[in-house]
Amino acid sequence: MLTAEQKLKERIKELTCLYEVTSLIVNCDYDDMETALLGIVQCLERAWQFDQETYVLLSTSDYFIKTEEKGEDYVFLESVITVFNKPKGEIKVGYPSPKYQLKDFLEEEQQLLDNVCLKVGNLLERKEIKEKEEHIRRQVEQSDRLRILGEITAGIAHELNTPLANILGFTELLQEHISDDPQALKDLDKIITNTIFSREVVKKLMFFACEMPETREVINVVEVIEEAINMLRTTLRQNDVSCDFEHSEDTIELRIDKIQLTQVVFNLIVNAIYFAPPKSTISVSLAIEKENIILKIADQGPGIPEESKAHIFDPFFTTKPVGEGSGLGLSVVHGIVQSHHGSIAVTPNTPTGTIFTLQFPKK
Repeated sequence: MLTAEQKLKERIKELTCLYEVTSLIVNCDYDDMETALLGIVQCLERAWQFDQETYVLLSTSDYFIKTEEKGEDYVFLESVITVFNKPKGEIKVGYPSPKYQLKDFLEEEQQLLDNVCLKVGNLLERKEIKEKEEHIRRQVEQSDRLRILGEITAGIAHELNTPLANILGFTELLQEHISDDPQALKDLDKIITNTIFSREVVKKLMFFACEMPETREVINVVEVIEEAINMLRTTLRQNDVSCDFEHSEDTIELRIDKIQLTQVVFNLIVNAIYFAPPKSTISVSLAIEKENIILKIADQGPGIPEESKAHIFDPFFTTKPVGEGSGLGLSVVHGIVQSHHGSIAVTPNTPTGTIFTLQFPKK
């Protein structure tokens, strides 16, 4: 039995622990949660009756913190940490056994442990809420930036269309008038090639800005993909790359804009060709899985660097050398897929390369 003086001393230790834990939680830096949780564990260690032999262990899915061990086997008081009414971890306070038994713990110590677990759970809840708020804020900011960028690019695209058409038209007229000058014809061919490239960039800007007219109809996706691959056969041969297309059925129907679907397939396969090594194979597969249509395009290239994965769908972001990519291809693909209520994911291929997986709802 504890004397009145001992009981008072233990109550003071418990109240001091609660005060220190509350202070740690109030002043907690959510970016450095481990420091706060370590402080809480140390507070608990000091609050127990036999504090010199107390061992405290805090564990959750994200954290594992403990004090110095004083033995090999322990007898523990335990309490669950709950976050949004779901168990997410626990705190255990122990004495070395067989020197101590459960009866050596005080009833008030279990109450203290329960209170601290409740406070830790509340802290983790607030951290999760803050992270969700930050994620939503970033999404809103990104959405605003893309909206503004879309308005700007739509204006730029409209302004560029007319001069590009004039350059192309007058260059073709010049070719007819100087057919006897081989060097001039070569120079004019370069102008035409670069003008056509610029026109394609403008077209991508229009897709990105959602300025292209959209016509959705039920089409056989298999035929569209086969046509797109056939149109790229020359490019595939020039790069010494093959392309295999597998489909679970000969007819897989989807309500989609045919031109935009072709744009998606073109962009992804052209990207795959660019990064694919000679003699390699680009694999295209199409299948129905439950209520979704799954399109996969896999290459055997070097893969996407880890630091670039978060930005590959950002407008004007490219891993290609300067002058070899506009950085709009994948952002256009992403926009088209999202406008059809689909999703696109990127995963590594085995042993090397990248797989783009597109998922479209059947209805």
